[in-house]
Amino acid sequence: MENLFWSEVRNRKLGGHKFKRQVLIGAYIVDFVCIEKKLIVELDGKLHDGRVEYDRIRDRFLIERGYRVIRIKNDDIASAFAAMLTMIKHELDTPSPNLSPAARGRGGSIT
Repeated sequence: MENLFWSEVRNRKLGGHKFKRQVLIGAYIVDFVCIEKKLIVELDGKLHDGRVEYDRIRDRFLIERGYRVIRIKNDDIASAFAAMLTMIKHELDTPSPNLSPAARGRGGSIT
């Protein structure tokens, strides 16, 4: 599923937003991130079954650094791929409540 998703978001294909793949933020590697919009997309496969607490702690860490985190199950990608892309584009086009008005739309460093 990651390859399919990457083929649709790489090279600014999704609304002109730049995504990076497999990026280290703190001690965590995120699946996909649009740094400019501070939006992380996690595609959760079988590996995430039984890791609810770990994912909760990880998401909290990322949110505390101003990121929004979208988690999508691989099964949902397979059944509603176009709708998922539309939802992500909407999130990208919506200003983040985690960023100050001065910081919105500007890239930031990854900590």
